Amino acid sequence: MTRIDSTTTLQPHKRRRWSLALLGCAAGVAALAPMGLAQAQSYPSKPITLVVPFPPGGPTDQVARVLAQKLGEQMGQSVVVDNKPGANGNIGGALVSKAAADGYTVLYNTSSITLSPALYKNLSYDVQKDLAPVALTAVVPLALVVHPSIPANTVREFVEYAKANPDKLSYGSAGNGNVTHLAAYQFTQHQGIKATHVSYRGSAPADVDLVAGQIQFMTDTINSVMPFVNDKRLKLLAVTTAKRMSLYPAVPTLAETVMPGFEAGAWQGVMVPAKTPDAVVQRLNTEINKALQSDEVRTKLAVQGAEPLGSTPEEYRSYIGKELQRWAGVVKSTGITLD
Repeated sequence: MTRIDSTTTLQPHKRRRWSLALLGCAAGVAALAPMGLAQAQSYPSKPITLVVPFPPGGPTDQVARVLAQKLGEQMGQSVVVDNKPGANGNIGGALVSKAAADGYTVLYNTSSITLSPALYKNLSYDVQKDLAPVALTAVVPLALVVHPSIPANTVREFVEYAKANPDKLSYGSAGNGNVTHLAAYQFTQHQGIKATHVSYRGSAPADVDLVAGQIQFMTDTINSVMPFVNDKRLKLLAVTTAKRMSLYPAVPTLAETVMPGFEAGAWQGVMVPAKTPDAVVQRLNTEINKALQSDEVRTKLAVQGAEPLGSTPEEYRSYIGKELQRWAGVVKSTGITLD
C-alpha cells in the first residue's frame, strides 16, 4: 500500500486514480448526509417504547400514560409504556442512556434525574452527556398533608404543634433523596421542626401508613394524596407551588405562609439517548407540545392535579442544568449518600 504524506509525489495516472477514489468517498459521505433527514421523515415507522422508571399506577405513571395515548394518536404509532422502577428512577434512566439513539426508546423522567448525581457516588450514566432533552411535560405540585389526628388546620398551627412536640412526629417519603423527602427536609429545617424521616418504596405505601396514622405528615405529590384529601382521611394544609392550585383555591402555598420564595414540585419531562438525530428530537418535541396543548390532555392532567408545561429542547437543557445546581446544595446539606 502506498503511504501518503506531505512529501509523496504521485505520477499522473496515480493522481487520477486517487482523485476518483476521493470523489467516491465524497459521494459516499453525500449519500450518508440525508440519512438522518430521511429517518426523521419516516419516523416513527414502528411502535415507540416510553420507559417510565417508576411503578405502574404511581403519580409519574399516571401522567405518562395520558401523554403516551395522545402521542400515539397523533403520530400514528403505538407509544407503549414500559415501567422500569428502582433506584429513584436510575434503572430506567440507565437503560435508555444505553439504548439505540433512534427515537424508539424514550425516557419519561422526573425531577429525580437532577437529584441523583448528588445522591449516588457511582451512577452508571451521565445525565447531561448520555441523554438528550426533548421537552418538559408537566409538574405535579407537592402537598403538605397531615393525619386528621393532628390538632392543626393551618400550616402555622402545625408548625407550632410540631415544635411543641420535638421528635414525636414522623414523616414519610417515596424514598431517600426523593423530592418528597427533600421538600419535607427543607420544610422541617426551615421551621426548626425535629421529626423522624421514614423512607418508603414509592408514594403508595407511604400514603397507606399516613392514612393509618403510622406516620403523621408528608409532602407528597398532589395526585397521590388527592383521593384521601377529598374524602377527608387526610388534611391538606398547603401546596408547594408558587401560586395556589386551581383545584384547591382556598389552600395556601408554603411560600405565602411560612417559607417566602419557596417552590418545589415533581416536574416531569422526556429525554432520549444522546446522539439521537436532531430531526427526530424536534419531531418528538413538536408532538409533545402539541399534545400538551390539547383540551383532552389538559383536562385529564387537571383531574390528577398536574399542570402541563412544554418547552423547547434547549429550554429543557437549561432547566436541567439549573436544577442540578439547585439540588446539589440541598442534598449536600442533608448528608445523604446512596450507593
